Amino acid sequence: MKKLALSSILVLALSISFISCRETAEKAKDAASQAEEAMEETGNDLKEAGEDAMDAAKEAGEDLKEAGEKAMDSAKEAGEDVMDKAKEIGEDVKDATQEAADKVSQ
Repeated sequence: MKKLALSSILVLALSISFISCRETAEKAKDAASQAEEAMEETGNDLKEAGEDAMDAAKEAGEDLKEAGEKAMDSAKEAGEDVMDKAKEIGEDVKDATQEAADKVSQ
């Protein structure tokens, strides 16, 4: 009788441990699957963030290029204005010199 009771308890204990191990294995698989999905989502998010950063850098570069071109145009116009004023002043000095020379010779 003792052997029968002990055998029954042993069989019951073994069956419970196998069922418990099976459930643990299934839970581990589920956890691994969820972790994999989370890693994929994180990878995709990082990829999108990188692409957004590249686009922003490209736009900033284009804006800087346009600003540089505008500055060059402004500097060119300013230089042309200075040259025009210098020519006007040169003409005025020439005219004043000629008038002074005419007055002296009279």
